[in-house]
Amino acid sequence: MAGCSAPPVKTRAITVNISADGQTRSIQLDAGSTAQEAFASAGILVNSLDRSEPPLFTVLTDGAKVRLTRVTEEFSQPVEEVIPFEHQEVRSESLTNGQKLLSQKGINGLRQITFRRVYEEGVKVSEEQWEVIVIKEPVPEIMVVGVGQSFEPTTIPGRIAYLLGGNAWIMEGSTGVRRPVVKSGDLDGRIFSLSPDGHWLLFTRRSEKAGTINTLWMARMDENSPAEEATENEVDLQTANVIHFADWMPQVAEDTLLTYYTVAYSTVEPRPTAPGWQANNDLAVIGINPLTGYVSPPKVILESNSGGAYGWWGATFAWSPNGKRIAYANPDTVGLIELEKGTLTPYLEIVPLQTGSDWAWAPGIAWGPDNALLYTVDHIVEKGIELPDTSPQFELAVIPLSGGLPLRFGVQTGMFAYPVPSPLQSEHEYQVAYLQAIAPRESDSSLYRLAVMDRDGSNRRVLFPTAEERGLEPQRPIWSPQPVNEQGNYAILVIRQGNLWLVNPTTGEISPITGDGLTSRVDWK
Repeated sequence: MAGCSAPPVKTRAITVNISADGQTRSIQLDAGSTAQEAFASAGILVNSLDRSEPPLFTVLTDGAKVRLTRVTEEFSQPVEEVIPFEHQEVRSESLTNGQKLLSQKGINGLRQITFRRVYEEGVKVSEEQWEVIVIKEPVPEIMVVGVGQSFEPTTIPGRIAYLLGGNAWIMEGSTGVRRPVVKSGDLDGRIFSLSPDGHWLLFTRRSEKAGTINTLWMARMDENSPAEEATENEVDLQTANVIHFADWMPQVAEDTLLTYYTVAYSTVEPRPTAPGWQANNDLAVIGINPLTGYVSPPKVILESNSGGAYGWWGATFAWSPNGKRIAYANPDTVGLIELEKGTLTPYLEIVPLQTGSDWAWAPGIAWGPDNALLYTVDHIVEKGIELPDTSPQFELAVIPLSGGLPLRFGVQTGMFAYPVPSPLQSEHEYQVAYLQAIAPRESDSSLYRLAVMDRDGSNRRVLFPTAEERGLEPQRPIWSPQPVNEQGNYAILVIRQGNLWLVNPTTGEISPITGDGLTSRVDWK
């Protein structure tokens, strides 16, 4: 039985030379040991970055040499670096051939870079970017280059102001007579409105100041201003963070020497989260003396308030044509402001729309030219729908301000209909332009067509564009301030794919008046 037992196994020893931390020594190991086991037997701690030659998993043989290189790393303090802005050119027919105009100022961006440095035995062997954080994105410089006009000029009454690539332009007398009036390239398009007499433009410009979204300004539209008038062509109205509303009082105060203007506005508080602000839902008015540039301290009409459902988005407002009243619209009501008391009187209760996103819907509002009616859009609860605030139906509505319930025209227009009455075309007659959604049940993303109806909702018809053409982005249609022809017809101005189009609802005549695709806002007085 003793002869049947396995013979004892003798473990063979091997000798290995280890170099680490400036020392070299020999140790004995069992055959089949790895480099990692060799370091452990020698009492040498191997850190995660250290490098072994041969690698730690290598099985060693007798007489093998193993070397450990100590590797460390360090990270620099973040270093700020400028991101240069890009230079871009766009073609425009508003300029003559070869003429150039700065459309948008270039602004350098800023980033923070953290570097990782690697050392072997205390000697730096590499340095690389480890983390890059963009603090501010660069804004490209955009230069508009003239290519000449491509359309026959059309005679127009009054002045058309339009926002082209960050600059304000006007047409006067003819669509072929154009000139820039604000050339700073920083207009953001939030506010863009001509004064009732057409002499001044109210606008907002982007701000580079931390905690400020934009600032409110006015600019003179007259090309040749008498020397005794305002010494500056632009007036800083000392108001910031205006997103939804700022507009002129329709009636201006005049004496024998000067016209005084009044502007109402509402503000927001900037926020780092979407949509970028928290609305104050306030309302204040200021007076402006254009001779001296004096801006009066604001008179508060509405204090900051929660604004009802989805009040973080913000309300909008509208002066009555006679300048005596102001209407308001927020996501759940449309009504009037008691100017002396600073209180709200609702005339139309609206089921607030649940958008499920970082924006809220509030209806457009516009006064009839006789100060008696208020046109808007109502959110209609679809029969049988489980969640009323998700109903996809929206209808034109009119509010009689002398009394009576709001009336609905039964026209499913979509949420961005923006009804706008024309000037009075006879003693009590006028038309209402509005946008008709191509897909009314998906009106938040739908394109629209321009339509018109009589003041009572009759004689509805779609004008532009045709069913075969691309529709309009949501916008407020603009009526001409006076008739455009001897027959007394008024025209409507809209923007389609960045170009201005004139539409005559009476004759059906439709004509483009710009063709460079750069226009984003427009007004006509």
